[in-house]
Amino acid sequence: MDVTIDGRTAGDIAASVRALVDGGALAPGDPLPPVRTLAAQLGVNRNTVVAAYRQLAQAGAVVTRGRAGTRVAGADHLPEEGFARDTVLRDVGSGNPDPRLLPDPAAVRVPPAAPVLYGQSTLDPALATWATDHVTADCPRELRVSVTGGAVDGVERLLATTLAPGDLVALEDPCYLTSISTVRRAGYLPVPVTVDAEGMTVDGLRAALTAGARAVVCTPRAHNPTGASLSERRAAALRRVLAPHPNVLVVEDDHFSLLSRSPYRSVVGPRHARWAVVRSVSKFLGPDLRLAYVASDPETAERLAARLGPGTTWVSHLLQRTAAALLTDPATHDLLARARDRYAHRNAAFVDLLASRALAATAPDGLNVWVALPAPSSDVTARLMRRGWLARDGADFALERRVPRAPHLRLTVHDLDDDDAVRLADDLAAATRPAGRPSR
Repeated sequence: MDVTIDGRTAGDIAASVRALVDGGALAPGDPLPPVRTLAAQLGVNRNTVVAAYRQLAQAGAVVTRGRAGTRVAGADHLPEEGFARDTVLRDVGSGNPDPRLLPDPAAVRVPPAAPVLYGQSTLDPALATWATDHVTADCPRELRVSVTGGAVDGVERLLATTLAPGDLVALEDPCYLTSISTVRRAGYLPVPVTVDAEGMTVDGLRAALTAGARAVVCTPRAHNPTGASLSERRAAALRRVLAPHPNVLVVEDDHFSLLSRSPYRSVVGPRHARWAVVRSVSKFLGPDLRLAYVASDPETAERLAARLGPGTTWVSHLLQRTAAALLTDPATHDLLARARDRYAHRNAAFVDLLASRALAATAPDGLNVWVALPAPSSDVTARLMRRGWLARDGADFALERRVPRAPHLRLTVHDLDDDDAVRLADDLAAATRPAGRPSR
């Protein structure tokens, strides 16, 4: 590194780095000196440099990668959920719900209410009552309900109540795409915890806690991308692993709650101090409603409330009242029942189509099918593109890209008609065959 960072205080050192970035002397991706090295060069305590790097990470100017060091932040093109932009291909990797199975907000009567002003409660009473009753049925303990602008917003704010840049977070591997970007862009360090057919693994969680993870993000059911849900045996084992760590924040992202065919099984024990359950309405009321309800222990709720101030960033009461009206409407629950059956039936039918073509796939719960491949996933996705399909490479969900793992695709097929499903299954079978081998 041929540039000079100077300063005696954390603020001065951070300002020096930012000036070098602004002036072009440091470019995105360039490494910063190790903490000990820079502290020795400047003649300051290493904690001063740690504080400077923390300020830079909080400002989004640098990214901390643990043993890989600290680098100047750039345009971080992490994979994202949703439809691909500007493609003529049939997108079967979006992870979206079927819009035909989402209720129409205009079809319900939203009760009139007085305007909500600065300083008033951030919670709509009707939604708070419904959410409290709904979560208490699964979490019979003292809790408080908050409302955030969707699950991503909720998880991001919850982690920020506890963590500082550089702190370790236990994440499932493979991992939901947005959780990966949330953790990395905040400057936290993800610790992979392997997921199998019963959910987050015991050995993986134990290793993450031993490494010093200060927070855990877990999907209790309909894990994205694999569809796995925690078994009671696995949930109990995870509770035992967490018992000696009551102050580790455990966030359960129960994104598929009202659509799930699996029971809710929590990893949070009765004496665990810091916990939260996040339930978004995106999968069953629509992503554009931008709302999730969060149940948590009182201390976590207080910390979260400080980040949802009644003068700044609360969730619109108009949205909250709309959500409450939909969630208490019998027609919505009829539609949810149809959606639950539709997703399960279409996914299971596609798994059977692949099985008849000697391809293994699972879809135990959720919106997607997780397909095991006999060939590299990048090769298969490229071959599918030539046949008109845009699939989601399973490697996108890996926390550790450098670790070889079994190749997979995640496919969203519930909106395909029968003919298109057969065509996709045929094309996928052809795309996985070695070159030169004819079809049967």
